[in-house]
Amino acid sequence: MATPQAANDSSQSSQTKTVLVVIKGRVQGVFYRSWTIENAIQLCLKAWVRNRRDWSVEALFYGSLDSVLEMEQRCCRGPPAAMVTGIQVFLSSDCPGTGFERKPTV
Repeated sequence: MATPQAANDSSQSSQTKTVLVVIKGRVQGVFYRSWTIENAIQLCLKAWVRNRRDWSVEALFYGSLDSVLEMEQRCCRGPPAAMVTGIQVFLSSDCPGTGFERKPTV
């Protein structure tokens, strides 16, 4: 017999979330965007990623709550050559598209 808590847990995992993430530090020239694409695909996220002229990386992630939270945690570490010094996460209502896109620098 399922407990009420177990029922809540399963309904929460089916919820979705969209976030805009800005990652700062040594995150350009270290394959951060390619790494982001690989990780987002592993987590079944719809998303896009791009470099910014201020040397940060910006990404939009859409998917299950658990997958988006996991991607946020992975972004704090980044690929081996990166040195992440800060991350900002904003809830978003933007459309992530249908898959994963590498956008031009802004």
